[in-house]
Amino acid sequence: MKVVLLEDVLNVGKAGDIVNVKDGYGRNFLIKNKKGLPGTKENIAEAERQQELKRQQQAEEKQAAIELAKTIDNTTLKIVEKAGEDGKLFGSVTSKDIAEALEKAEGIKVDKRKVALDSPIRNVGRIEVRIKTYAGVEGNLTVVVEAAK
Repeated sequence: MKVVLLEDVLNVGKAGDIVNVKDGYGRNFLIKNKKGLPGTKENIAEAERQQELKRQQQAEEKQAAIELAKTIDNTTLKIVEKAGEDGKLFGSVTSKDIAEALEKAEGIKVDKRKVALDSPIRNVGRIEVRIKTYAGVEGNLTVVVEAAK
């Protein structure tokens, strides 16, 4: 029996998938509990249309993420912090600071969790920071940390 899943079902499939299941399982569990629809021509056609729309949307999101990564690659972010004479900062620059400064200076909004910073920046200088924009798509942001005068 073909069933169009309305929600994710463990060991069966994800929402929108068209799956083959045993007749009893499909009728007595999936359809009865509103976890799936019978695999009629109309339901299958609608599910395939929805899957195609979802694929197109994901492709558009990925393309936008690639464009954002290119923009980030060409961006140099300047952060001014208090520092001692030896170049050590009084404190540190964290991924949150970088995300906020990037939004303020360039208008590029990124989540602080997407800023791949191994450890906080504690010295003045030039640092390359990876920023994840989408699954498998990253941009390299050049961060210049300067001492406040």
